[in-house]
Amino acid sequence: MIQTPENDPPCGLTVLSLLSILTGLVAGAICGSFRLLLEWADGLRTALALGPWHGFPAGLLLIPASSLASFLAALMVRRLAPLASGSGIPHVEAVLAGTTAASSASLVPVKFVGGLLAIGGGLALGREGPSVQMGASAANTIGRLLRLGRSDCRVLLAAGAGAGLATAFNAPGAGAIFVLEELVGRFEARTVCSALGASVSAILVARAMLGGNPDFMVSVAPTVIDVSTQLLFLLTGLAMGVLSVLYNRTVLTTLRFAEGLPVGVETRAALIGALAGVVVWLTPHLAGGGDWLTQKAIDGTITWSVIPGLFVLRLALGALSYAAATPGGLFAPMLALGALAGLGCGNIAHALDPRLAGDTVPFVIVGMAAMFAGSVRAPLTGIILVTEMTSATSLLLPLLSGSFAAMLVADGMKEAPIYEALRNRAAIAKR
Repeated sequence: MIQTPENDPPCGLTVLSLLSILTGLVAGAICGSFRLLLEWADGLRTALALGPWHGFPAGLLLIPASSLASFLAALMVRRLAPLASGSGIPHVEAVLAGTTAASSASLVPVKFVGGLLAIGGGLALGREGPSVQMGASAANTIGRLLRLGRSDCRVLLAAGAGAGLATAFNAPGAGAIFVLEELVGRFEARTVCSALGASVSAILVARAMLGGNPDFMVSVAPTVIDVSTQLLFLLTGLAMGVLSVLYNRTVLTTLRFAEGLPVGVETRAALIGALAGVVVWLTPHLAGGGDWLTQKAIDGTITWSVIPGLFVLRLALGALSYAAATPGGLFAPMLALGALAGLGCGNIAHALDPRLAGDTVPFVIVGMAAMFAGSVRAPLTGIILVTEMTSATSLLLPLLSGSFAAMLVADGMKEAPIYEALRNRAAIAKR
């Protein structure tokens, strides 16, 4: 392995910025391909469930296929790259904090293939966690090959992680802000410039492969919100704060329960994969990352009476899926839950204020950002991410109100941010 010089003086801002562009191009190619193949797998999975064999014959194929895919993903992780398990974002944060070593380039193929098997097979996991970790690993490899000093490798690694997030959601601004707000925790010129360069170049590659449309289509632009209705968005944020704590605790409790089961990791993954296969068989659109649910919530086509049931189903499936110890993230499932809950809050708001009748879009978008803020405790990233994903640029004040309220509740309930909690669990497990 090429050793990284520890005491070499850092290179200049111009050189580092140019290297960040190279990092972004590599991360964009890797993560763009990952997303493209996941979209193909999602389409194939849905076609099999709804095609000519719909019904019992499809179940005979889909349930064992999902189980086998999860089994193979967990097996690859355990034998080839244990650090590829789960989201990967807590590991990237630990590397940047200096508490653990960076992963080698061998993580990338395991994360790539394992993520395709797990998420493509129907587990309720997001593409962003694998994309962030693969982008960071690629950036670290570039830094080592070029024999950069430790501080330069650290900046490139953070920039590569942001490029991965930008590619996962077609959101370059959110990718850069995620680096500064969540991964590094401070604004400095070298990191800012590198994060921007990597995110922009990654998006150029990804959009050449995937197109430039936002992830979610808002058919009717949200109306400009009157100041008198801001209280409703504040209340929505308070509700999201409670639900974000529920989400975090459900994920962590399910992890503890699953790890205490008297079965091996691969067997556990196979059982959870079989459960996901049942969901794919019966309601294929409810499996996977949750983008279909989020879009339907934005469209307002989900009946209010089924929202609680869908929320509970996705909450349980998402927590179980993360406990499978396969590659897969938390962002996309979390945003789907926020969209569902936001739609429910919008329906309640209409009963309180008839002037809002028919306009649930603002509440859905605020629910997504507030859920993210309460769970991850990175409100700027959430606001910019949701805005870029929906192209809804007229909701800044509601987004700020909802995110503030969600963070206030989550902190008041003494709930640690989800990635901090996962990072602490990993540190304890190492002892």
